[in-house]
Amino acid sequence: MPIRIFDGPDKLAQAAAELFVGRAALAMKAGGRLDVVLSGGSTPRRLFELLAEEPYCSRVDWEAVHFFWGDERTVPPDHPDSNFGAVNEALFSKLDLAEEQIHRIRAELADPDRAAAAYEAELRRHFGLSEGEVPRFDLVFLGMGADGHTASLFPGTAALEESERSAVAVWVEKLGTHRVTLTCPVFDNAACIVFLVTGQEKAETLRDVLEGAAEMPGYPVQLIRPRNGEVLWYIDKTAGRLLSRRRWDQ
Repeated sequence: MPIRIFDGPDKLAQAAAELFVGRAALAMKAGGRLDVVLSGGSTPRRLFELLAEEPYCSRVDWEAVHFFWGDERTVPPDHPDSNFGAVNEALFSKLDLAEEQIHRIRAELADPDRAAAAYEAELRRHFGLSEGEVPRFDLVFLGMGADGHTASLFPGTAALEESERSAVAVWVEKLGTHRVTLTCPVFDNAACIVFLVTGQEKAETLRDVLEGAAEMPGYPVQLIRPRNGEVLWYIDKTAGRLLSRRRWDQ
């Protein structure tokens, strides 16, 4: 799978912004709409800031982009921990978007299962899906935690076993909270998934995931295997410091 290693988070974000612009242009030619999944956390925030600036902003037909999220914390949208809130501050507040272009997970609902069901219904409506079908996103940005989780697919959680639903609520014991997340079947149906990984605390896990250390325990991120799509890894030097030399030479 293609792996690119960058000098630091800013260079990585610039490359991710170029990728976004390029995929948006391709989507416009193919069908006139780009359906993109965004991720939370600190790594992609610089990407969102760059997309709101030149030379990137004017190169995207923003009216044709629809935004979704891979997961959400059970907080209101204006909470500092909200994945939606981070994107809203860095990107949406600087664009003239229609309300129907932003498909956030309403994880602030008192019942996380209800929030997950509502998001599934939104996906079915937007993509025109029948029962049992999963959406096909054009572009998905994901991160990876030091424990190998991605979105809110954490080690040892029931969400890892989900094979039918597109979105589920999951209790994350280590965090003492619920999250709402898209599931492996959705990610596996994507046209392009881009993992954005930075930070030295992720280096050992990243080596295991990409190169297979002895007695590798298996990580949730390894469950993401698109059937008819591609996976790209954008990594900074600190996260990739334990990878073999051949990775650095790509």
